[in-house]
Amino acid sequence: MSKLTASQASSHTPETVEVAIIGAGPAGAIAASLLQRQGKSVRVLEKQHFPRFSIGESLLPCCMQFLEEAGMLEAVNGAGFQFKNGAAFRRDGQTTQFNFTDKFTPGPGTTFQVQRAGFDKLLADTAQSQGVEIRYGETVEQIDLDGTPTLTVRNEQGQSYRLEAQYVLDASGFGRVLPKLLGLERPSNLSPRMAIFTHIEDKIDAVDFDRNKILISVHPQQKDIWYWLIPFSNGRCSLGVVAEPQLLAHLEGSLEEKLLAIVKEDPELKALLANASLVQECGTLQGYSVNVTQLATDKFALLGNAGEFLDPVFSSGVTIAMQSASMAVKCVLKQLDGQAVDWQAEYAAPLMQGVDTFRTYVQAWYDGSFQEVIFHPDPNPKIKQMICSILAGYAWDTNNPFVSESSRRLNTVVEICRQSQAEAAEAS
Repeated sequence: MSKLTASQASSHTPETVEVAIIGAGPAGAIAASLLQRQGKSVRVLEKQHFPRFSIGESLLPCCMQFLEEAGMLEAVNGAGFQFKNGAAFRRDGQTTQFNFTDKFTPGPGTTFQVQRAGFDKLLADTAQSQGVEIRYGETVEQIDLDGTPTLTVRNEQGQSYRLEAQYVLDASGFGRVLPKLLGLERPSNLSPRMAIFTHIEDKIDAVDFDRNKILISVHPQQKDIWYWLIPFSNGRCSLGVVAEPQLLAHLEGSLEEKLLAIVKEDPELKALLANASLVQECGTLQGYSVNVTQLATDKFALLGNAGEFLDPVFSSGVTIAMQSASMAVKCVLKQLDGQAVDWQAEYAAPLMQGVDTFRTYVQAWYDGSFQEVIFHPDPNPKIKQMICSILAGYAWDTNNPFVSESSRRLNTVVEICRQSQAEAAEAS
């Protein structure tokens, strides 16, 4: 077949599908599966080939209900991923744990920590086994929203074709295909930060280290620098550090040397990883907090990171991706059925309820106020359960006061913690 340019492709009769999905990651795979299960014709266009590396390796229990909804839970449960039941936070020798089964919101309380290359491929393969068409190595180069949405797609052989879809879902993650093509990108209200990360053979022999939890460590001098340590089932861990770029400016050398140097600045983490060795080249991600001017119309919707990415600190990325997929599909099905959909009221606003809840806690983490709550020596059990629900991913449960009034409730708890600490200091 001869190579077609985009303009030449436009002269040929377009292929058709009910829903086109850009990206085969968790959001795309879940959305495709849910649509396929309802008898809709779907095509997933994925630029890369799986498996491929990605961060976002510590799932939240809320994800499990979406995997079940998509018929993928059995495959995930049987894949041998590292069991996860909570999160541990460490600062200045103090460790606080959140047990995700001890939470306010009903629903799963455990999940997994996963190497995303294998996890994402498993979800995509499961979707394919259900009948979903996934085309790897295909790049969306143009979109025409005049009339029926029409994508111009190019494959790796340089051949282009047009694909008409009654609706388009963008699950392209950090690729952010439609925001770039349609000029929807806008800056985040979060400060720009960078992450340096790798995988290690951890060789951790500390008897008190819990592999069933993600460990988040706070830098001993800079409270807005933090480290993640995510154990996997194969004796390895994902290791990363997150900070504003200027706070890492004193580090010299390669990414590996910078990461190892900043790890050594935390004595506890240094001791924990004393026998560790790197098994993967270090990567970096900068300026990852992004937003858009519009999440959805009657022709397209943005899922997960394609719409907004906050910060990796509470592992919310995959949860938001899956939540957005589930919510968007319900609206798509309604629209394909000929019913009117108010995409702002029925998709964008409800999705942002949970995103903004996570945002409250991300902002409070970096200004230090949420750290005061996390490390308070005598937490109120009921309040801890409500906060634990959010950390477990249930940021859309408006029955939880810390969701429905996230800023006000959190600020109140911060003041209570400060007053309690002040009284304890006076008493001593």
